[in-house]
Amino acid sequence: MTGDLWRRGIGCQTLLEMLTFEEARGKIIEQLGKRKGPFATAVVSVWEALGLVLAEEVKTDREYPPFDRSTRDGYAVRAKEVAPDAKLKCVGEIKAGDTVTEPLAAGTCVQIMTGAAIPRGADAVVMIEHTQREGEVVRFERAAQPGQNIVPRGSEAAAGQTLLRPGMRLGYAELALAAQVGAAELQCARKPRVAILSTGDEVVPVEVAPGAFQIRNSNSVSLAAQVRIAGGEPVALGNAADRVEELGEKIERGLKEDVLVLSGGVSMGKYDLVEKVLKAMGAEFYFDAVAIRPGKPAVFGMCQGKPVFGLPGNPVSTMVTFELFVPPAIDLLNGAEARPLPLVEARLGEALSEKLGLAHFLPARVEWRGGAPEVKALKWQGSGDIAALAKANCFLVVPADRDKIAAGERVSVLLRKDVV
Repeated sequence: MTGDLWRRGIGCQTLLEMLTFEEARGKIIEQLGKRKGPFATAVVSVWEALGLVLAEEVKTDREYPPFDRSTRDGYAVRAKEVAPDAKLKCVGEIKAGDTVTEPLAAGTCVQIMTGAAIPRGADAVVMIEHTQREGEVVRFERAAQPGQNIVPRGSEAAAGQTLLRPGMRLGYAELALAAQVGAAELQCARKPRVAILSTGDEVVPVEVAPGAFQIRNSNSVSLAAQVRIAGGEPVALGNAADRVEELGEKIERGLKEDVLVLSGGVSMGKYDLVEKVLKAMGAEFYFDAVAIRPGKPAVFGMCQGKPVFGLPGNPVSTMVTFELFVPPAIDLLNGAEARPLPLVEARLGEALSEKLGLAHFLPARVEWRGGAPEVKALKWQGSGDIAALAKANCFLVVPADRDKIAAGERVSVLLRKDVV
């Protein structure tokens, strides 16, 4: 393979225009939106479907609620009979789950619990806090209005109504809704399989004691975790040395999966071979540099019909560029819409000064003080400093056109979804 790749032009590399991170995300969504999944589905128990993407419609099996339902503990009444100091005889009790067939007679009330069915004839529920009871007689402290504290039958959903649609991600509320309508099994998109390949002669497996000038393969571990959080299934391919033959063979293996993510080997050095090998294998690139720090030499392309991401090898760069660029691809391959980058605003706790020209993603901590978020950048030693990032719960985003930001200004924060 080595000689063949060189004959096909591995020694040549054409640089593309450097994009902003917003433009780079747009390129990914544009390209993969044309190939939107899901490409395979499976039937999954509602108990096991958390985080999956739905691939079918889920409809109601009846009206919801299936009866007029009380939202409070109190007394079911005819509203026109209740005024301040009105007195009614209590003729019984209805709790949630009781079968209710008898109508409410004029001049009476019935004690009712939250979630219970409203008897025919009643049109309001008076909260127990607004009543006083002596034996069978209930005195009401205020007037009642028709419909108060009642959810009418069918007001939440009609029978046969579609509640969940293909492409929806299943969180706890969606799963509860599926369970409520009897959807015990759900047709879901199969998680995209994401091949993870690190590169570099200096990298050894995590279980191996490194030599004096070697490092353990922490990138594959962090990438596998990020893939799971994003909704994919990681496929660890280990590490490829900085040699064309080995790198090409492992890339070929990675292209059998739905997505290939590489870390390292994407800069401009003599042994940065990822982009060159992919190009010789027929890859088309949409960007190979992004105006961010850390993570500038990030690469995205299509090779043999599969999306390929080349991420910088320094660990913090790898984590930042994955978070910015890979989740939209996983979303689209799942058959869902690409979720927007989850940026939030916070007050800057300490002034910042950074170089112009690149958007900075700084390890930081956001704390909620008096209910309002405040963020401070952490001290760090650059994109290899995993220890600093382990103390962070977010990235503080400094725009490319801002070199100084004063304390107290509002700034954007990219939360670490795994710890916040």
